[in-house]
Amino acid sequence: EVQLQASGGGLVQAGGSLRLSCAASGFTFDDWAIGWFRQAPGKEREGVSCIESSDGSTYYADSVKGRFTISRYNANNTVYLQMNNLKPEDTAVFYCAAAPICRKSAYGMDYWGKGTLVTVSS
Repeated sequence: EVQLQASGGGLVQAGGSLRLSCAASGFTFDDWAIGWFRQAPGKEREGVSCIESSDGSTYYADSVKGRFTISRYNANNTVYLQMNNLKPEDTAVFYCAAAPICRKSAYGMDYWGKGTLVTVSS
């Protein structure tokens, strides 16, 4: 059974940091790209960042470039999203998802985990 478990969310003040984790199991992790998406209340789910399996290439939404860093550790089937200088507009439920290659759209991802809530207070 494919499982993706996101964790690490919480309440943080603006300017603070959080590190999200996505633990994967049930599939060959090394062969899959992992992306982070987020969904704020009343908004569509949007891509935040993604990391390829083939060469480790990374992608970021313009809104998080320079503040968020994605990384993967195939040895423990985990992808991390380090989030620094958080802003109130980053408040959302964050999800991790898997696909053969990175996708900008949530519709292109094959497997999803349950989300973790990030709340940034001003």
